[in-house]
Amino acid sequence: MFAFMATPETADARVRVAIVVRTHHAPPRLPYYSQPECPYDGYLWVPGYWAYNGYDYYWVPGLWVDPPVDGYLWTPCYWGYSGGYYSFHRGYWGRNVGYYGGINYGYGYGGSGFYGGRWSGSHFQYNRAVMNVNRSAVRYTYDDRRYLTRYKTNNRSSFNGTGGVRAMPTARDRVAMRENHRQPTSMQENHRQAASKNRNQFSSVNKGRPAVTATNNIGRRGQVQQRQQQAVPQQRRQQQAARQQQNRQQQAAPQQQRQQQRQQQAARQQQNRQQAAPQQQRQQQRQQQAERQQQNRQQQAPQQQQRQQQAERQQQRQQQDVRQQQNRQQQAAPQQQQRQQRQQQAPQQQQQRQAPQQMQRQQQQQAPQQQQQRPQQRQDDRRQGR
Repeated sequence: MFAFMATPETADARVRVAIVVRTHHAPPRLPYYSQPECPYDGYLWVPGYWAYNGYDYYWVPGLWVDPPVDGYLWTPCYWGYSGGYYSFHRGYWGRNVGYYGGINYGYGYGGSGFYGGRWSGSHFQYNRAVMNVNRSAVRYTYDDRRYLTRYKTNNRSSFNGTGGVRAMPTARDRVAMRENHRQPTSMQENHRQAASKNRNQFSSVNKGRPAVTATNNIGRRGQVQQRQQQAVPQQRRQQQAARQQQNRQQQAAPQQQRQQQRQQQAARQQQNRQQAAPQQQRQQQRQQQAERQQQNRQQQAPQQQQRQQQAERQQQRQQQDVRQQQNRQQQAAPQQQQRQQRQQQAPQQQQQRQAPQQMQRQQQQQAPQQQQQRPQQRQDDRRQGR
């Protein structure tokens, strides 16, 4: 049973074109394959997937693609099982990676989000821990192994739902799903059409082991990986070596984490020491200043004692002078009283001394007058007939 539905495209192709294919047959498991080197700087990896032509599944190889817009990332397509049908959800380009059913496509697509690289302005930086890049062709890279153990799984299920992967969209996935999207590029569409015409890619022919699993580009020195019967043992050995390497990485991860924690702790301690150094210097300066002040006090102590003794002797002299002055004042008080009494009595005595003399003077003054008055009186007496 096959059904095809599509929404109309807009002029600028910014709205996601949703193609849904429904069938009762489950898609085959995802094949193991190695990622070819990135041929050109700025190309992004589009994982391989199983497509359906109405009667059989065919494998579309993984491909390095030039993105339609700088800053855009690829959200892979996926199959989902619901209501007895397997439905195909087409991939799209957008600012953020959305929901792709929890399918672990590898190489940065572990089932949720994308950790194979990031945009920095107009340049794409590749995570060399998961991406196979040609260092002579790619300039911007980094190495982040935090996601290797988190997304390690042997589940090669190619669909979401009962019997496959159980995953639901996260809040971040829902935000990315509501953003403006762009449909697959013409390079991707031509690549899918070429796979649909190659019978070696059909699951009925290759029994889930397609001949071409991945390529680095279309039309340019098409380096392909062909999966043939004689290459199966070597590929299995490679897979076993990869699993052993992953096991070693998992075993080494706790030690690396502890080492990183020790390094972080040592760095924090170093920072704390550096931050505490000025405080220690200030504290040492205060201690040295306090010691100098203590030494100065000790050196000045004898001088201060001498000054205190001199001040005490001077105070004692002042007190003696005060007592002597008081004694003199006490001794001089009777003499002053006597002087005051003499001063008070002196006018009286003076008056007493002067009184007889005044009387004599008066008498002397009166004597001539009396002598003058006596002849006059005698004359008067004579007149009166005395």
